[in-house]
Amino acid sequence: MARLIDELKRDHVAIEDMLNRVKDTSITNKEAHKLLLAAQSTLLAHLRKEDAQLYPVLNKAAQADQALKRTVDFYAKDMDEISGNAVAFFKKYAADDAVIDIEFAKALGRLFATISRRLRSEENTLYAAYEKLHD
Repeated sequence: MARLIDELKRDHVAIEDMLNRVKDTSITNKEAHKLLLAAQSTLLAHLRKEDAQLYPVLNKAAQADQALKRTVDFYAKDMDEISGNAVAFFKKYAADDAVIDIEFAKALGRLFATISRRLRSEENTLYAAYEKLHD
């Protein structure tokens, strides 16, 4: 079971790495767009993996643990908002003809901060809860 958490954490590293590379001002707009598409794809695959393998286990355990239920419910609600923001960002900036300008840089900074905060929080809370269930 720890294999799943290791995979999810590797996904986190890959997502952050791609978003960090997009910030590099020495890359071309075309390279930035390719990285954004790759980050979007990796993020979506990661979310599908969590939905299919992580959340079912946590939700089952949460039926008998109110504290865990509150935590899982909070993370699910929070993810809905973050997903909406990420989808809007990728929709606007991943297209080949999207302008990479100061507004892009601000939006990327906000997205990166939000996603990074969420990833660390998941690792410290949800993933720890999952691992505790499988000790």
